[in-house]
Amino acid sequence: MPTDSRTPLVLISGLALTPATEFAERFLALPGTAVVEYNLRQVTEGVVTRRLRQGQANQLSVLELAHGCVSCTLRHDMLPLLRKLSQRPEVRRIAVRLDEAMEPEPVCYAMQEVLVGDAPLDDFVRLDGVYTVIDRGSWLDAATGDDLLADHDLIASPEDERTLAQVAISQVEFADVLIEAGREPDTWTAARTNAVLDRVAPGTPRVPLSNLDAAGALARVPDGARLGELTDMHGALLRGQPPLHDECGVSTVLFGATRPFHPERLHEAIDVLLDGVVRTRGRAWVASQPDVALWVESAGGGLGIGHAGPWLAAENGPGWQNVSDERRALASLRWDPMFGDRAQELVIVAHRISASEIEAALTEALLTDAELAAGEEEWLRYPDPFGEWHTDPCEDSQVPDNRTDATRADEGDR
Repeated sequence: MPTDSRTPLVLISGLALTPATEFAERFLALPGTAVVEYNLRQVTEGVVTRRLRQGQANQLSVLELAHGCVSCTLRHDMLPLLRKLSQRPEVRRIAVRLDEAMEPEPVCYAMQEVLVGDAPLDDFVRLDGVYTVIDRGSWLDAATGDDLLADHDLIASPEDERTLAQVAISQVEFADVLIEAGREPDTWTAARTNAVLDRVAPGTPRVPLSNLDAAGALARVPDGARLGELTDMHGALLRGQPPLHDECGVSTVLFGATRPFHPERLHEAIDVLLDGVVRTRGRAWVASQPDVALWVESAGGGLGIGHAGPWLAAENGPGWQNVSDERRALASLRWDPMFGDRAQELVIVAHRISASEIEAALTEALLTDAELAAGEEEWLRYPDPFGEWHTDPCEDSQVPDNRTDATRADEGDR
């Protein structure tokens, strides 16, 4: 087999700044490793700071951006810098500590899809692991609360309306290894933290930060790790076989149905995915938009709903030969003679609401038998609160969040 000559790269994310910085610094002990750290605390003023260290060198740069946002930081600094570092013979490995407000999946999207000069960054670096550092003393509160990032001075752009929970959960979900620091205040919080992590990041190794060096961390990346693989919004939702039983009040709810949601009743029922729910992920079929799947994500008081592309059965849907083997297999298993692969598939991790309450609210939002029999011509007349799609600022240089093109709204803003 040909040798992979690309420069190894690791990404380090997490809301726990001090432990994440400590973990990143441990990579300096590996010969030839360059450590890059980003700070977005002044991003609303168009200023981002970046520290680059290798050996005895320690360079702090203040970057002035025309528009202060993560997209501009990636496109105009991080991606070009990583390409330059990858081509320096003295650099054998790169470790990047992302700002607390950065989610690793959009960064991986940019590495794979955004051209740096004449090629994507993936042509020059090889992702060897995504690490998320969590403070076990505070992570559960962050992951289940309604606070906005702005409440903690952690926004990544002037228009950033994400919740702390959205970032906490997405960082953990995308990690290949979880690095744990700190301690819970009591054994009950410890047990609930474990129960939530087991369900939102099943199978992901959890390793204490204490006495962990960089070589040991690299060795903990498991075979079959995600390694930056982007979310397939039409793929399997139960990655890593999470527990399906209740534990410490934490449960996994699998909601499925083979008839569409009524758009207005779904909009009314959405509160059930916010209050008492840790995480929602999945696909929705809404009667007023019969040809397109909607991708639904929630965490804390934040919700995102956006287009996931057409169903295979849609007139403008992709050809079977143009989709993944996994998507073809899933579609074949549930194919309906009339509606094809259209279906409801949601995975919900709850901690303060019962499975029966969630299932009842979502079932009530489905079309009745009479509405179903009326057909698509009638469905298209339904008022549709999901018809308007948010576009983030900085369109000419935006690095998309591939999971959804939806608005991420605080619960009170819907």
